[in-house]
Amino acid sequence: MSSKPSYAHLLPPSWKTQISQWLEEDTPSFDYGGFVVGEVPRTAFLFGKGKEPAVLAGSPFVTEVFEQLGCTIEWHVEEGDVFEPIKHVATVNGKARHLLIGERVALNLLARCSGIATKSKRIKDLARGYGYKGIIAGTRKTTPGFRLVEKYGMLVGGIDPHRHDLSSMIMLKDNHIWSCDNSIKKAIELARSVGGFSLLLDVEVRTEAEADEAIEAGADVVMLDNMEGDELLQVARRLKERWGGKRKFLLESSGGITEENLQERAINEIDIFSTSAVHQSVPHVDYSLKIQRPKDLA
Repeated sequence: MSSKPSYAHLLPPSWKTQISQWLEEDTPSFDYGGFVVGEVPRTAFLFGKGKEPAVLAGSPFVTEVFEQLGCTIEWHVEEGDVFEPIKHVATVNGKARHLLIGERVALNLLARCSGIATKSKRIKDLARGYGYKGIIAGTRKTTPGFRLVEKYGMLVGGIDPHRHDLSSMIMLKDNHIWSCDNSIKKAIELARSVGGFSLLLDVEVRTEAEADEAIEAGADVVMLDNMEGDELLQVARRLKERWGGKRKFLLESSGGITEENLQERAINEIDIFSTSAVHQSVPHVDYSLKIQRPKDLA
């Protein structure tokens, strides 16, 4: 048995019901194609395609899709591993119509999750290549109803998924501040009064003066939103020098971070950089499921 922890052990008890819902959504009434193929036993090969190396991510979801349909699956590539296309990544056995009921749901899950993991790994590798030692994170700009898969893909790709939802971290952004008499101090005090000791408090600021106010009021993380270039570097340095030994806080950079500008944003004066580039508009990894004819298996 492998001693390597399984990413599947992160998943909550409720996740399997989502698979059932997705299968129900895709076959809400008659399965006309299933009528054609029937329930003859068949073997299908799952291939990782595309033109570039990719990270396999999403195998627990795919396994559950086929298990709910009475099929079995054997993986030939481990979750989180990089494979070169075209790669035979798994073999699925089951009744023909069940294989085809699960095909598109499974491929869509795997394609999206692997795409996010692949992009996350690429961003992380680039940042480390530039000498960045801090935390690389995604954002909450995820797809409603699909957040679990997307956050999971970030983890498999090797980055921090950031807060999962509004309840897992207190984040005060510009709209929160403006709606609280435009007072960062007041917003932080109110948030602390209900958030307790167990939740970190992240405050978005637009200027160095706002950052000072947030740090003085006790923010755990100060997000320097949309600052870049020399401004980001100098503001971060001054904040660390001014508050060093007086307050404990982390600096976060966010807003418009891409592969193209990563080098200037991934500076070690910043403790965290968060970017939606690892999960929004990310190219999917191409997979296909091919049922094998009996002579192909001979």
